[in-house]
Amino acid sequence: MGRLFGTDGVRGIANTELTCERAMQIGRAAAEVLSSGRRYLPTVLVGMDTRVSSEMLASALAAGLCSVGADVIMLGVVPTPAVAYLVGKYKAHAGIMISASHNPYDFNGIKIFNEDGYKLEDELEERIESIVLDGKPSPRLAAPANIGRVTHADNAVRDYVERLRSTALFALDGMRIAIDCANGSASRTAKLLFEGLGAECHMLSDEPNGVNINENCGSTHLENLRAYVLEHQLDAGIAFDGDADRCLCIDDKGQDVDGDMIMAILALDMKARGKLNKNTVVGTIMTNFGFNKFCEENGIHFEATKVGDRYVLEEMLLEDYYLGGEQSGHIIFRDFSTTGDGQLTAVQLLSQLKRTHVKLSEAAAVMTRYPQVIINITCTAEEKLAFYTDYEVKAILEEAKKTIGSGGRLLARPSGTEPLIRVMAEGDDPDVIRAVVEDTAAKIQKQLATYAV
Repeated sequence: MGRLFGTDGVRGIANTELTCERAMQIGRAAAEVLSSGRRYLPTVLVGMDTRVSSEMLASALAAGLCSVGADVIMLGVVPTPAVAYLVGKYKAHAGIMISASHNPYDFNGIKIFNEDGYKLEDELEERIESIVLDGKPSPRLAAPANIGRVTHADNAVRDYVERLRSTALFALDGMRIAIDCANGSASRTAKLLFEGLGAECHMLSDEPNGVNINENCGSTHLENLRAYVLEHQLDAGIAFDGDADRCLCIDDKGQDVDGDMIMAILALDMKARGKLNKNTVVGTIMTNFGFNKFCEENGIHFEATKVGDRYVLEEMLLEDYYLGGEQSGHIIFRDFSTTGDGQLTAVQLLSQLKRTHVKLSEAAAVMTRYPQVIINITCTAEEKLAFYTDYEVKAILEEAKKTIGSGGRLLARPSGTEPLIRVMAEGDDPDVIRAVVEDTAAKIQKQLATYAV
C-alpha cells in the first residue's frame, strides 16, 4: 500500500480525511500524470455512488482536473464497473469513481482507472502521491483559454446496462428474484437490467437518501434478504454493495452463497463448455479451504494471490486466466470485464442456472465450505505498521498456528481499505477455531495497543 492509495484507491472519512481540497489535489495530480508524454490533455470520466458526500467530492475532483486542462465527462450515479467499461466505449483516457464501496456513508473514496479500464498502475499512483503529498512536481495550471470543460453523459446507465444484457447466456424468463441494492449505485441499474432479462424482480434497499448506503443492507448484511427470499419462496436473492462491484447471494433455501461458492458454480460450468482457460481459477489467500478441495476433486487448478481484486486481476493478466475473484463477491470475468462487477456476476450465475434448470441450492452443493471465523481488530496506521514488525505479534501467530495444527489454517492481515486487522481461521472443528481466533485477536490487540498514539 502507498501513502495515499490503498488496495482499492484512496479512502477516508468525507470532509475530515477526504476533503474537497484533497479531492481537488488528486484531480490536478491525476491530470498531470495522465497527460505526461501526450500531446493532448486527457478526457476523464467521473462517476459516483449515492453517498451524501459524493457530489461534493466529484465536483472538487472535476475542478482539479479542469484546472490543469483536462476535460471531464460526468456520469452521475453509476456502479464502479460502469466507469471501467465506459472509459473504452466513450474513448476517454481515464475514469474515476467516487465511492467507498461497502463502507458506511461517512466514508468515501476515489478509484482511478486507466484508458483500458484497468485500475491505475502502482507507478502512476505513486507519482500522483508524490505530487499531492510532496508537491513534486507542482501541477501546471492551464491558461484561461485552455481550462477544461465539464459535460454530462445522459446515456451512461443505459449504455452500461445494455452491455451487461449482451453477456447473458440465457434469458431469465420465469425466474423470481429479490435484489438488495444496498441503497447504492445498483439502485440506478439493477431493476432495468434484470427485468430487461425477463426476471420477476422484488427490489429491496433501492431508495438511497445519501446516508443509508450499506446501512443494514447489501452484501454486508444479508439477514433481510434471506428473510424475504424465504417468505416469498423466491428462486434467489442477490445482494450488491454500495458501488455494485460485489455480489453475494441467498439460495432458494435461505442459505448464503458467497464469492467462493459462486466461482465454484461458474468454474465447473465454464470448464464443461471449454471456457475455463488452462483449467485455472484465481483466488486469494483468504479463499475458503473448501474451494481448494473443490478444485482438487474437479481437476481445476487454483492460484492464490494477496488479498485484493487488483492482485487477482494481475495474476489473471499475467497468465491469461479467465476467471478469478474473492470470497467477498468481487468476481472478474476477463471475457467481459476489466474489473469485478457484481451485476455481471449475477447475470452469469442466474443465466447459467436458467440454462441448466438447476436450483441455486443444488448448484452451490458442488462445494463444501469449511467453518471459518474472522475477527476484525480496529487499529491505527501506527498499529498496522507495527503488526508487520513486532516480534511478539509474530510469536502470537506462530503459537496459534501450532494450536490449530494440520486440521486447519490461520491468517492475519491488515485490511487494505479499512482501519482494521483481520484474524481468520478455518478448520474442521468450529468451536476450536473460534476459541483460537478470539484468543489470538485479543493478544494482538493488547500488544499493538502499546503503539497507539
